[in-house]
Amino acid sequence: MLDFLRLTGLFVVTAVAEIVDCCLPWLVVTQGRTAWLLLPAAASLAAFAWLLTLHPSAAGRTYAAYGGVYVVVALLWLWRVDGVMPTRSDLLGGIVCLAGMAIIALQPRTAAA
Repeated sequence: MLDFLRLTGLFVVTAVAEIVDCCLPWLVVTQGRTAWLLLPAAASLAAFAWLLTLHPSAAGRTYAAYGGVYVVVALLWLWRVDGVMPTRSDLLGGIVCLAGMAIIALQPRTAAA
């Protein structure tokens, strides 16, 4: 279970890096913010790519499981950063995504995995 919690924590940090690397350029393009925001965006993109390499599973499985956590972190971002309260459907979708992540991440491992 401790490995699962570490994996989930790593997914959360990875998701925040990905959201930041998307959000900062969005602010530059849509809100006319300073282009200097593209520098931390690039650093966040590099961190995101590096963080994905820290996962022990095959890349495709890692990305599939990560997607579930990403959805939930994006909903938290929506609420805490954008100031928009997620709907019941958002929350239900997030629960379904986390269940999918758990099914993928907790499956029994074989020697080839």
